[in-house]
Amino acid sequence: MPKPNIHPTWYPDAKVICNGEVVATVGSTKPELNVDIWSGNHPFYTGTQKIVDTEGRVERFLRKYGMFDANAAEDAVPQEEVKVKRGIRSRKK
Repeated sequence: MPKPNIHPTWYPDAKVICNGEVVATVGSTKPELNVDIWSGNHPFYTGTQKIVDTEGRVERFLRKYGMFDANAAEDAVPQEEVKVKRGIRSRKK
């Protein structure tokens, strides 16, 4: 015999919110889903080269491969939006 009341509540019209704006409705076990990235602002779909870095991973990578400029770090863009130019740089051996 199945156990009663073990499944979460299902919300068929849960709102997906990005930057304070409702961008979609989906089925979920939560009434609201807050997201940072969705297809409307994802680099693959928008064609832009933008990296969202919230934990300093880009700076650590650039420092590891000798591409980090300490003088420019003071005037750097906030970590939430770090733009990286496309291009190939030679690695130091």
